[in-house]
Amino acid sequence: MENIVFVTGATGLLGRVIVLELVKQGKTVRASKREQSNLNEVKESLRYYSSDHEFFFNKIEWVNVNLGCKESIIKALVGVEEVYHCAAKVSYDPLEKEEIFYLNINITANILKASQSCKIKKFLYVSSSVIFQDVENNRFITEDSKLISDVDNTIYAISKLKADRTVYNAMKSAHNIIIIHPGMIIGSGNRNTGSLQFLKLLTTGYFTFSGGTACVDVRDVAKIAILLMENNRFGERFLIASDNKTYKDISTMLGRGPGKNIPILLNRSILTIARIPALFLRYFFPRLRLLTKENIRFLTSFPKISNRKIVNELNYHFIPIEESLIFHTNHLF
Repeated sequence: MENIVFVTGATGLLGRVIVLELVKQGKTVRASKREQSNLNEVKESLRYYSSDHEFFFNKIEWVNVNLGCKESIIKALVGVEEVYHCAAKVSYDPLEKEEIFYLNINITANILKASQSCKIKKFLYVSSSVIFQDVENNRFITEDSKLISDVDNTIYAISKLKADRTVYNAMKSAHNIIIIHPGMIIGSGNRNTGSLQFLKLLTTGYFTFSGGTACVDVRDVAKIAILLMENNRFGERFLIASDNKTYKDISTMLGRGPGKNIPILLNRSILTIARIPALFLRYFFPRLRLLTKENIRFLTSFPKISNRKIVNELNYHFIPIEESLIFHTNHLF
């Protein structure tokens, strides 16, 4: 029987590129989607990554899967030997907390349990770099750094932390699991995702923030995930980032200059002051509800990620962030 690879979140920013890369390598791929997923949008976005996008898209086996139902997942895993779990919701909106926790924590537990029941040979989980605790004295976060607590952090970070604990506990005994921790992923397609909306704000908006983040091109994350699975790097975590950039760097990197708006820098003091009227105005301007203490801390902090482990393991060369931004923003905006 041929080896089938199953990818969750296959219509998402990262999942679609992993699927494409696997199919390009001649793998048989079963891609999960919701019944209401827009596959035309997925197919159109793949043209940014391949001149033969229609040919490769037609090789993908798309299946409707209820990721909240273990039986539905098990049915989709028939004949599958490898799983890439990419499904997640990126959001910092307090009103979406219940959905974020359900999709990022409960769904991850369901997929992991179903994979264990089906004796899946290889399992890769896409976590996030946001679950690592910032270190002092401008030092870099590594795979051995401490993790954040599940209080006083953004709802997205807490949801990924709790999901990560579930996978990590299984990894300690299962010996066939890999966890990757990408920084902010820069990609094309699925424009309504939280990460791409934030990227659009940074590259076209009238203001930016005093913090920063680790960044990485979606193509690099997809290629690295597949390489790690091919090399059976089980039982390990891998941080994935091309470089660390301030939000101001990202905002100005795309040639803002004479005749173009120079973004206003919002620091922690300004955002904290703005939070007071926002508490009253958020009913009229819903986006103001994002000004939580945790989100302000996130936007004004600059945790720096080390990519030394993945570079040494795979002798990998990342796409420069400026090149990545130019490539993707040409498609997005």
